[in-house]
Amino acid sequence: MYDKLIFELSDSIENHISLPENNYGIDEKSIINNEFLRDSMPDLPTVSEIDVLRHFVNLSIKNHHILKGSYPLGSCTMKYNPVINEDIASFEGFTELHPYQDEEDVQGILKIIYELQEQLADISGFDMVSLMPVAGAHSEFAGMMLIRAYHRSKDLNNKKYILIPDSAHGTNPASCILAGFQTINVKSDENGEIDIEDLISKVNEETAGIMITNPNTLGIFESRIQEIADIIHNVDGLIYMDGANFNALMGIVKPGEVGCDIMHFNLHKTFATPHGGGGPGNGGVAVNNKLAAFLPSFFVEQNNNSYNFGHNEQSIGALHMFFGNVNIMIRGWAYIKAMGGNGLAEVTENAIINANYLRSKLEETYNVQYKTPTLHEFVINGSNMKKDFKVKTLDIAKRLLDYGIHAPTIYFPLIVNEALMIEPTETESINSLDL
Repeated sequence: MYDKLIFELSDSIENHISLPENNYGIDEKSIINNEFLRDSMPDLPTVSEIDVLRHFVNLSIKNHHILKGSYPLGSCTMKYNPVINEDIASFEGFTELHPYQDEEDVQGILKIIYELQEQLADISGFDMVSLMPVAGAHSEFAGMMLIRAYHRSKDLNNKKYILIPDSAHGTNPASCILAGFQTINVKSDENGEIDIEDLISKVNEETAGIMITNPNTLGIFESRIQEIADIIHNVDGLIYMDGANFNALMGIVKPGEVGCDIMHFNLHKTFATPHGGGGPGNGGVAVNNKLAAFLPSFFVEQNNNSYNFGHNEQSIGALHMFFGNVNIMIRGWAYIKAMGGNGLAEVTENAIINANYLRSKLEETYNVQYKTPTLHEFVINGSNMKKDFKVKTLDIAKRLLDYGIHAPTIYFPLIVNEALMIEPTETESINSLDL
């Protein structure tokens, strides 16, 4: 019944709509502009209240969501968002703030933003953080603009190439091009890591930097990251780390201490804030001291016991209006406060355990192209299914949906044929994984 359109449920005889009588002596037409008045009643459906509720609730549960079941999308970190974060972000003291209020009137939210900056800097091993970017790709663009500003400040106008591994996220090349760079592809070796020899052959004085996702999209940690950093730094290039997979490192590895110069965060992946549907999101970009002068506005500074916006003369400028996506920052701040350092490390460990548990189950049936140990996600391929049963990865994904199980990421990364990329996250129980 409730698969019908709302007009099909309409029945003017059984579901007659009666409005309460107007006992105030007010003529509705006298208070409504003529331009909004109709000569005749529109053809609106007449449906009982309970049928309307059932209709829309039934439509809503047709969609898959994290409260309905697991979302094992590789590279997306679709984890559960704790309800307490939603409660805190809904406090009237936050929701009723106006972006044009004076700094002295919004000290509470400025303190939270400042503390979040400091927390993220400490977790990642960098010196400064700006929370202006409002998405991962937005942060990538900010990072590329920072690299451009750094080289221009040194009159190194010959710096025009960004190296990108063939296992990179798809937004990486686009971010480089938008910032005015050209991209050069670097191959992976037989272990699924960056091929150092291929890297060396493509590095020269025109190299502006490299974008590295670590662990990469295969779920493999780039074990030679410091060696890679030395190679790039020797030509005054910069190391940009895509932090989309930081859920595999937080509390254990600090990228700023292993050679990286810039890193972006996805609060909506790593720090349990909402994700999907085009937003809301929040990025954030962290840098070491040699890039701090170029950070996008804004960032928050502490002066004695008060907080204010900081601005750099060499800043790449504003990337978003007002404070950015403040509500998401509050959720990320609350998550970090609740977890603490030990809790964040435990999240990472559980994400790695869950992924490897699933990998051990699935590699009995599917091929694993790269045998290197993986962290929070892994990639299997259905090439044997295609060969033996004429079943493609797309068919497998659709069949999972038939059973109410959301499909993992498919056909990515491109270096794996018939790929299924799986990330269960730490918030799934063993019962959920065993499904």
